[in-house]
Amino acid sequence: MKKFYRELVDLPGISGQEKYIRKYMRKHLEQVSEEIIEDNLGSIFGVLNKNIDGPTVMIAGHMDEIGTMVEEINNNGTIKMIPIGGINPPVMISQYMNVVLDDGSYVPGVVGSKPPHLLRDQSSKQVSSFEDFFLDIGADDKKHAEELGLKIGQQIVFKNNYTESVDGKKIFSKAWDNRFGCAMALDIMETVKKEELACRLYSGANVQEEVGLRGAITSSFMIKPDLFIAVDCSPCQDTFNTSDVGGSLGEGFMVRFYDPRAILHQGMKKFIEETAKKNNIKFQYYKSRGGTDAAAVQLSRSGVLVCTIGMPSRYIHSTTSVIHKEDMKAVKNVILAMLKEIDFNKIKEIRSNA
Repeated sequence: MKKFYRELVDLPGISGQEKYIRKYMRKHLEQVSEEIIEDNLGSIFGVLNKNIDGPTVMIAGHMDEIGTMVEEINNNGTIKMIPIGGINPPVMISQYMNVVLDDGSYVPGVVGSKPPHLLRDQSSKQVSSFEDFFLDIGADDKKHAEELGLKIGQQIVFKNNYTESVDGKKIFSKAWDNRFGCAMALDIMETVKKEELACRLYSGANVQEEVGLRGAITSSFMIKPDLFIAVDCSPCQDTFNTSDVGGSLGEGFMVRFYDPRAILHQGMKKFIEETAKKNNIKFQYYKSRGGTDAAAVQLSRSGVLVCTIGMPSRYIHSTTSVIHKEDMKAVKNVILAMLKEIDFNKIKEIRSNA
């Protein structure tokens, strides 16, 4: 596994504060791209085959992770937080988090929870709402917290405990959603042989996906793709129940055929299925209750062919998620295989199969 995957999940970057991810992406894209482009919100892409007479293909992860922001510094030195992205409140209790200061250093803290001793009174209850959560950074009071460098608006991210499973096949980490997609965009650029492509390739990552797919709107307007591939983690449910469209770890990449904001174009569905089968790449179908950047890009200009190549991941939008290395290979292999097929004739064929 390439270093991108490990190094990117360790970096902090909630929506609107992706600068450390963008800096990393730029550094590595510069080594494999003909040109680097960036939109006015901060989405960044490397370019290959810029001057080729072929269709434009855009591959994107998104840089932002879920987390919180400093809303207020309380008089007792604790921190009131705003959730950034969709977080289920119960996952917050007792979690280690890091406030990212202006210079990039961390102030560690823990989300306060009541011990059983303080819950025996029937009138007491465990905190379960963001309105009542607080981060304890060990400050004595508000002035002390400010002396430590705390300011309103700073990002707060979960402390990462990157760990491989005992069998060596799975990896536990924060921010797989969606540093995985960022790393895959770099991996593709490093692996692909541009002389084998009949298309113009833009590969990189968008900002602010978790708060409304914002970066995808501006970056796709800038790039004007003929075909767009979102690479994103999808929440498989195999530890809770079994379903033919719920996703399972180790069963290959996910063909997201439906979500509330994007119904997969039937020509794209056929293209993905045929490419995977021809190359013996495992895949599974996935029905989602949430969206990806593909939903925003499909409505760019007069409409764009889009798809989401999903990476199965357990427990996303929490402190830690789990992925399988074999699924990672499947995502990479199907994207590389698709790229080799895309030319003007393939775009025309896909559109005709609507």
